[in-house]
Amino acid sequence: MLINCVAYENGQKLADIPPEDISEYVGRPDCFIWVAMFEPTEQDLAQMAEEFGLHELAIEDARKGHQRPKIEEYGESLFAVLHPVELVKQADGSEDFVVGEVDIFVGPNYILSVRHRTQLGFAAVRARAEREPELLKHGSGFVFYALIDNVVDRYFPILDELETRLERAEEGMFTGPASRAKIEQLYDLKGYLMTLKHAVAPLMEGVGKLYGGRVPHLCQGTQEYFRDVYDHLARINAAIESSREMLTTAIQVNLALIGIADNEVTKRLAAWGALITVPTLIAGIYGMNFKHMPELEWEWGYWYAVVFMVVIDAVLFLRFRKARWV
Repeated sequence: MLINCVAYENGQKLADIPPEDISEYVGRPDCFIWVAMFEPTEQDLAQMAEEFGLHELAIEDARKGHQRPKIEEYGESLFAVLHPVELVKQADGSEDFVVGEVDIFVGPNYILSVRHRTQLGFAAVRARAEREPELLKHGSGFVFYALIDNVVDRYFPILDELETRLERAEEGMFTGPASRAKIEQLYDLKGYLMTLKHAVAPLMEGVGKLYGGRVPHLCQGTQEYFRDVYDHLARINAAIESSREMLTTAIQVNLALIGIADNEVTKRLAAWGALITVPTLIAGIYGMNFKHMPELEWEWGYWYAVVFMVVIDAVLFLRFRKARWV
């Protein structure tokens, strides 16, 4: 559906206009159109393509809504795909990460943003741009930067949340027995980090082309803004790599702790097995039914055997206790 369709001139808002009047305002030299849509139908996208003259390949990508992050040039226009990541509370009270998609069409005097699977809009971006008409005079280049910057800024609290969860998981590794649940928790965190990296890494390449080298005409004059966005993406990407290394180490430590715990169990079983084996050996020998057998006629033979078994087990028990096997 259509969220906003606003016409601006010289950095100032003119009016909210109906979609069918877009082509009329786009033709004005000092006019700038900013349209925002959420989960549009094919008819809505077809209307926007006709009003703005959008490239059919870009419209096809926006219609599917399942593209990797990228920034592409189509003549004098740009097409960008961003992946905002949101922390959404589930019905059971837990929080999960939801990855949406924002498709942005950028022309010399228009911006069209299309949101898929994300509830967070860009009202704050529009309010900021309208408060700064001197920047809004830059037209589509500045608005394009503001939209990308808003999406990138949303990655920081997500990254902070993942780092907090990682710290809690590391603290819990040594407070209780190592278990499969702890490793599953670490693998879940690794999956979330990979999801965030898949949103950040491809975008770094696209944003890098907007401030260095052959800068598209639409972005000329705003290169320093896109360089700032690139710096933020580089910081996030470096933090993701650092967290991934810590996760790998934490998983290895958990596996090592599980191995140590298994060794402890094996040692305890071996110790108790030895304590049981010695009396069993002695009792087995003296329990054989042979008529001619040494010590068979001893009056105190039974008590000697019992005391001997107790003494040997006591010595073994003390040795195992000293070695912390029991």
